[in-house]
Amino acid sequence: MRNGMKFAPLAMLMIGAVGLSGCATKSFVREQIAPVSQRVDALETRLQETDGTAKQALSQAQAASGQAQQNGQRLDQLNGRVDTLDQQQQALSQKVEQQNAKPRKRPRN
Repeated sequence: MRNGMKFAPLAMLMIGAVGLSGCATKSFVREQIAPVSQRVDALETRLQETDGTAKQALSQAQAASGQAQQNGQRLDQLNGRVDTLDQQQQALSQKVEQQNAKPRKRPRN
């Protein structure tokens, strides 16, 4: 019986501790959650700002891509013109060389 008596006070202490601890009140929980909630709100604000910046950067990148595409098309057109002028210049150079290769007629005296 002596062994049973040793556990009785211990059991009473455990029951008392559980009974006295009780549940947390709403105000206690709110106090504990408040700092976390503030940090979450701050992070949400920063996330929205970052999202706005990313969307703006995407819009600018898309506009730059469109401009680059237009510039590429204009360069292609100019390359075609330059090629045409180069061909005309080569044809003209060949004509000049052919004319220079012909013996020139000398005027009669």
